Amino acid sequence: MDRFHQMTVFAAVAETESFAAAARKLSMSPPAVTRAVAALEEELGVKLLQRTTRYVRVTEAGQRYWEDVRRILAEVREADEAAAGVNAEPRGHLALTAPVLFGKQFVTPNLVKFMERYPEVDISALFLDRVVNMLEEGVDVGIRIGPLPDSSMRAIRVGQVRRVVCASSAYLQARGVPRSPEDLHQHQIVAASSISPAVEWKFGSEGQSNTVRIKPRLTVSSNDSAIMAVRHGAGVTRLLSYQVADLLQSGELQIVLEAFEPSPLPIHIVHREGRHGSAKIRAFVDFMAQALKADAALQ
Repeated sequence: MDRFHQMTVFAAVAETESFAAAARKLSMSPPAVTRAVAALEEELGVKLLQRTTRYVRVTEAGQRYWEDVRRILAEVREADEAAAGVNAEPRGHLALTAPVLFGKQFVTPNLVKFMERYPEVDISALFLDRVVNMLEEGVDVGIRIGPLPDSSMRAIRVGQVRRVVCASSAYLQARGVPRSPEDLHQHQIVAASSISPAVEWKFGSEGQSNTVRIKPRLTVSSNDSAIMAVRHGAGVTRLLSYQVADLLQSGELQIVLEAFEPSPLPIHIVHREGRHGSAKIRAFVDFMAQALKADAALQ
C-alpha cells in the first residue's frame, strides 16, 4: 500500500480521534481507513493508535510519528504550491493564532480585507491568551507579543506595545494622580489575572527595575472586564497599550506613571517555513505585516 496514502489516513484519524470521522473527511469507507492504519502499523512494527469502543488516541510512539507526518505532509503541500509557480494565486486553508483582544482589534479587520483580496483562501483564527504550540495544533501563522524563544520559526517584527497603568479621568479627578509606583497603595486596583496573576507590577528598565506588590480591590479573569471596570471608575489597572488605544485617544482613560514604564514589548509575526514557500502563507504574512506596521497604535 502507498506509504503517502497511509500517512494521510493516519494523520486524519489522529486529528479527528475517530476512524469514522477520518473516513468522512477523506471520502473513504471506514473499513478502508482501518485497513490503511493497520497496514501502516504492521509495516512499522509499532502500535500508533490506542483503540477502545469509546475513543481513539495516539500512543506515545504515535504522537512522535504524527508530528513527523504532519511536517512531511505540509512540505508536500508546499512543494505542490511551489511547482505551480511562485506567482500562483493563494488558495487553501490557513490557520493562525493571536492574543484575544489583539485578534479582535487588529487582526480581524485585516482578515476581512485579506479574504476579499484572495477569495480562494479560507481561514481559521484561534484567538487565545496563551502561547499556542503551532506545530502540535496545526497553526501556520502566529502573532506574538513579547520576546521570542529560540525556535525554527521565521519571525518578522511589526511593532511594539507598552505596559501602561491607566484609569478613567473621573476616577483620577476624584482620587488624585499617582506620582510614583508606591502611590498605588493608596488607590483602588483592578487586576486582570491573565495579565498579572501574581499581582506584582514591575516598573523601570532592566537593571533599574522596581517591583510593587499590589492588593487588588477587584480581580477579574479577562482584560475586557478590567477595561470595563476602570471605564466605570473602579480604579487603576495595568494593561498593554493596544488594548486601550481607542480609549486613550478619546480621553476616556488616561495613562499614569508613564515615566516608570518598563521597556516596550515587541510584536512579531511568526510562521512555519518549509523548504518551499507557500503562496497563501507568503501572501498573508506580507499583507498582515504591512497593515500592522502602518498602525500608529503599535509603534
